[in-house]
Amino acid sequence: MRAVNRSAVVVVPKQPFLDWLHRVDPTSRALTLTDLASDPSIYLLPECDFESDLEKRLKKACQEIFEDQLDGWYRVEELWPEIRDFAIFRQWFEYQLHSVLFDLVEEPLAAEDL
Repeated sequence: MRAVNRSAVVVVPKQPFLDWLHRVDPTSRALTLTDLASDPSIYLLPECDFESDLEKRLKKACQEIFEDQLDGWYRVEELWPEIRDFAIFRQWFEYQLHSVLFDLVEEPLAAEDL
């Protein structure tokens, strides 16, 4: 087992996100918060030892994460919310910050640019 020099944030959409999705995509009406939370996204951040540092890193990355979440559920950018700052991010998403990550796999990590 090896420690990985990253921190992580687990992101789960909340009711405002679901309300927006239902509004812009009528085919999503059957989706629930449980559906959106069933396989949450995890984003790696620079390694941080303190939660306050993690929060600062998340503030810097929140727009990119926000846009990834929107794109994952509805790709028409013209219908995305205009304001995607940290205050709105906190209203639209639950998140958990994790400062310690372990790699239990012997194979080297592989990264793919999206």
